[in-house]
Amino acid sequence: MKSNYKFLNSNTFSKINNLSLRAKYVVDGFIIGLHKSPFHGFSAEFSDHRLYQKGDEIKHIDWKLWAKTDRFYVKQFEDETNLRCQILLDQSKSMQFKSINISKIDYSINLSASLMYLMLKQQDAVGLSIFDSKMRTHIEPHSKQNHLNKLYSALSSIKPNGKTDVSSMLHKTAEGIKKRGLIIL
Repeated sequence: MKSNYKFLNSNTFSKINNLSLRAKYVVDGFIIGLHKSPFHGFSAEFSDHRLYQKGDEIKHIDWKLWAKTDRFYVKQFEDETNLRCQILLDQSKSMQFKSINISKIDYSINLSASLMYLMLKQQDAVGLSIFDSKMRTHIEPHSKQNHLNKLYSALSSIKPNGKTDVSSMLHKTAEGIKKRGLIIL
């Protein structure tokens, strides 16, 4: 795959193309995906039985079990779901610090671009927030492949400036999150 962005070249793609990024924790989301959900529903993967309760739909009754036990049991299934990830990237002046080969901001942009690519490849939703003392860019998580161009465009427009205020940005981000997910700082 060819990239028009200097931070994600064909060498980087070849290194990350076969990797898989899976959520470490159980998360919930909005479409079927790679990660186990903490919620039980009625989907593809059987989980357990429970006694029928008034109000349960009869289409979920296990009739074979009823024939054996003369009691009504409802089948429970475990949903799979996608990870929702928000990447927070500091663009303050301190990110211009450079070691021998690369600055902190360039390293952060490369890492963020690689993580975005991997997450979208496995249909996880990823968003981006770029900040210094204020939130400069905020892109909500989406799992569509064309969302990657919007994220990469935001990464390529980063210009380190100002002071950083990580704690207030983390609080602001946490207040805006409605569903469980992953934040990468």
